[in-house]
Amino acid sequence: MNIPAAHEPANVVTLERRIDKSEEREYYVEVPFEMPANTERLQIEIDVRTLGGGRAVIDLGLMGPDRIRGWSGGARTQVTIGPEWATPGYLPGELTPGRWCVLLGAYRVPDDGCVVRIHLRFQPEAGRWLKGDLHSHSEHSDGTYTLEEAAAIMEALGCDFLATTDHNTVSQNYAHPKTGGIVFIPGMELTTNYGHANFLGVPDPLLGDFRTFGASDLRKHMQTARSAGAFAVINHPHCDMCPWEWGFDVTYDAVEVWNGPWTERNDRALQWWQEQLAAGRKLVAVGGSDVHKPHPYVRHAMPTTWVFASARSVKGILEGIAKGRVFLSFSPDGPTIDHRIGGAMAGDSFVPGPDGSAVSELRLSRVLAGDRIRIVTDRGVEEERLAQEDGEFVHRWEIRDRKFCRIEVWRRFAEVDRELMAAMSNPIYLEPA
Repeated sequence: MNIPAAHEPANVVTLERRIDKSEEREYYVEVPFEMPANTERLQIEIDVRTLGGGRAVIDLGLMGPDRIRGWSGGARTQVTIGPEWATPGYLPGELTPGRWCVLLGAYRVPDDGCVVRIHLRFQPEAGRWLKGDLHSHSEHSDGTYTLEEAAAIMEALGCDFLATTDHNTVSQNYAHPKTGGIVFIPGMELTTNYGHANFLGVPDPLLGDFRTFGASDLRKHMQTARSAGAFAVINHPHCDMCPWEWGFDVTYDAVEVWNGPWTERNDRALQWWQEQLAAGRKLVAVGGSDVHKPHPYVRHAMPTTWVFASARSVKGILEGIAKGRVFLSFSPDGPTIDHRIGGAMAGDSFVPGPDGSAVSELRLSRVLAGDRIRIVTDRGVEEERLAQEDGEFVHRWEIRDRKFCRIEVWRRFAEVDRELMAAMSNPIYLEPA
């Protein structure tokens, strides 16, 4: 990835607690500590030093502000807990700032006591680019992949997240593998006779009833899902087989401009999206493979959705998408896009100087010689350049009096002998000075 991740150094704190013989088997020793705000992951490691010889057996657990978050007894001396995954025996979830406690069980204490050193490693949230797939199906609806198979495929591709969006069902969201390798985004594809929509981020967005008998039901479903905290995406709106026919005056958060391999349906969606942007609307474009089963071209993470996320978690990823900090690439190893105007990136707004001008900077990685790079604004394609060599492409130009600017990369694919989209970014919006 050509865009460096903002990795914050971990904050390491070491605590000590002496445990006397008198505490053996009588107490759960609480060692309090403060959980810093914006912590993404906590690692706890203990080592025990006996005083005067003998053997000590000290159990380990963790208590949060609201409940005990895990207990491993004497089986472990090191555990990790984060928002999506935790060491077995511990509950993943939000690391709420405030007072927490390491729990020590004084199971066996020598006569002279022992000292327990507790090493706490707080990994803070840090903005970084994550990649994955926002539209997939499994054996929980009409797909053939198990969730375990899907996780293994995504890990092998080097991806970070996968949304499970089976048709009109949510059982998959309660069966996600807890391996920690992939962040599973709970989802559901509302599938009607007049169009499909993905609801991302909550396990049961429609509270148990997906049936849609008319426009009033559709509006109710969209409102119910968003009220439950779901991120709503209109899928493949200009598909030949199942286009969106409900109209676009419903409430939603993003549109799936790129569905599966690039075809005419995506061309139509891209044109529609461009029209919305040119009219002054700020609308996030996303992509998804819509994979169901093994297929020569419809595969996991094709296209790949890249998200600049504050944390490697469902919340962090969806917040990044909501901000429009997204670009799409035809595969996990396709071109990557770093487009900046001042300090603004995709999804951000930038206010030019008094004369209405700004400097736009573009850095692409993984391009091939002959790739066609388009600079697109509210006035359409304003500039085209050809990559002269494999690797990186860098370009800098002045932009003036435009509503937005976004990037497209087109490539001729020998498999189909056609020029197709290889990567595209969400816009940077330019506000009036």
